[in-house]
Amino acid sequence: MAHDHSHSHVDENQSDKQLAVAVIINVLLTVTQVIGGIFSGSLSLIADALHNLSDAGAIFIALIARKIGNKPADVTHHFGYKRAEILATLFNSTTLIIIGLYLIFEAISSYLNPQPINGWIVVWVAAIALVIDLATAYLTYRAGANHSINIKAAFIHNISDAMASIVVIIAGTLIILYQWYIVDLIATVLISVYVIYHGILLLKQSGKILMQAAPNNIDTHAISHAISNEFNIESVVSIKLWQLDDKENYCELVISTQQTIDLPAVKGFLHDNFNVENCIIETRPIANKSAA
Repeated sequence: MAHDHSHSHVDENQSDKQLAVAVIINVLLTVTQVIGGIFSGSLSLIADALHNLSDAGAIFIALIARKIGNKPADVTHHFGYKRAEILATLFNSTTLIIIGLYLIFEAISSYLNPQPINGWIVVWVAAIALVIDLATAYLTYRAGANHSINIKAAFIHNISDAMASIVVIIAGTLIILYQWYIVDLIATVLISVYVIYHGILLLKQSGKILMQAAPNNIDTHAISHAISNEFNIESVVSIKLWQLDDKENYCELVISTQQTIDLPAVKGFLHDNFNVENCIIETRPIANKSAA
């Protein structure tokens, strides 16, 4: 039976507009930072501009993926297109890791080959970037970061870039006051580790879904025990669980029993107690154990 999945914790039309605005302001910010980096001589500012450009890309990909994911099932995609968002998460988490590694490389290169830097330009441009980063993070959070790992990946892009902007402001201030270039290296490495860590977490989560691994929050032994007790099932032969996306769980259940089982009731029980959206159930008479 088809179910209506239009229920949502966020107004998607409104949040799509918020995401579109976030893309536009991040592109404008990237241009501003590149210009500021060229005039100030700050490589870290240009590196931060690259990070902002990746933010715009991540949000745009998340927006397109959600549009695709909302398409209904058809004759070729029987489960619909919801995994488009998981593919987007996989891509965005991979870019988080690559950007984190690049920023570490860039910080080390800047330290080994120091160049004169205009600290005031760095501070002012980074301050503008921070305001925009926080505004963009707010927009992506409101767009559903708590309810979608696809949007969450874009949100983490924004948070990490806001942290990077803070670091650039601090580094620029210390350059103005003390010419302490080492601070830029240390702070950039710390932020990069943070970015890489969250990128790996999202990569693992999306990878598990695409590999059809069992959901972390569902215990197959608990399901077997619960339905055996509830419906007097003699034997649960096998349970296979997988996720369609980061919200919907599906299962394939094989049971052996000598009595007639109310299969819709079993499905309803699994839905209400274990958040299983739908389950394919096969029943086997115990007398047929020796059958091939």
